[in-house]
Amino acid sequence: MIFAQDGMKDQHILVTGATGGIGWHTVIEALKTGASVTAAGRNVDKLDDLKEECRKAGIDAKLLIVSADLNESEDRERLLQKAKDHAGPVTGLVNSAGISGGDTVEDLSEDDMRKVMELNYFSTVALTQLVYPEMKTSRSGAVVNVSSLSGLRATHGNTAYAASKFAIIAFTQAFAHEAAEHGVRVNAVCPGFVDTEMGRNAISKKGKRAGRSYEEQLKIVEEGLPSGRITQPEEVARTVLFLLSDAAENIIGESVKISGGAVMR
Repeated sequence: MIFAQDGMKDQHILVTGATGGIGWHTVIEALKTGASVTAAGRNVDKLDDLKEECRKAGIDAKLLIVSADLNESEDRERLLQKAKDHAGPVTGLVNSAGISGGDTVEDLSEDDMRKVMELNYFSTVALTQLVYPEMKTSRSGAVVNVSSLSGLRATHGNTAYAASKFAIIAFTQAFAHEAAEHGVRVNAVCPGFVDTEMGRNAISKKGKRAGRSYEEQLKIVEEGLPSGRITQPEEVARTVLFLLSDAAENIIGESVKISGGAVMR
């Protein structure tokens, strides 16, 4: 634990994509700091599992879970209203909802492109539009968008996903200019391979293309990293919390890489 148990006790953090590895651990790490947390996701069973894990750890008192499809405007509005009823205005927004997907340009379908862009980019901007006005009025708050190393450089067969994550970086930078004028900070995190279901699937896909097993491909990936290992989701979560905190007061519009040294620039 790197934050005081009451370090964010006056904060209300809304985390989307809470049923995914990074969102899940962001919820847990935020609760450990004393923050009130609204956790949103589409998978009701996984949300219940998250709540149960938090209950067993004794950190569920300030947690609200909300099932919501962020592609639907009604669900976005309902989510925000439930969040405000739970703990008042949102002071920290973590846009972690996202999916992988796509194929090579030759085989990429229009439906796949739209599906990835709709959730990874459009719904992120649309939810932020709902949350931001109260931050602007109070002249405080922080937004952290979960992008990816794929938002900084693309790879084989990754057109749809990389495009959506490049879009998140552009949104982060453009919005950061606007929000900073009103005391609101906007940043992004760009994880490389993370030990989550999505990360393991990406490694498996890369290995399959080369005729390798997951274990063989993971070994190659980790041997190619200066750190010698892929990232754990709680490491990303702690970086997100740092960016939400007052300790990051003058960090604005940045894209923080968390990749074991995979990309250094």
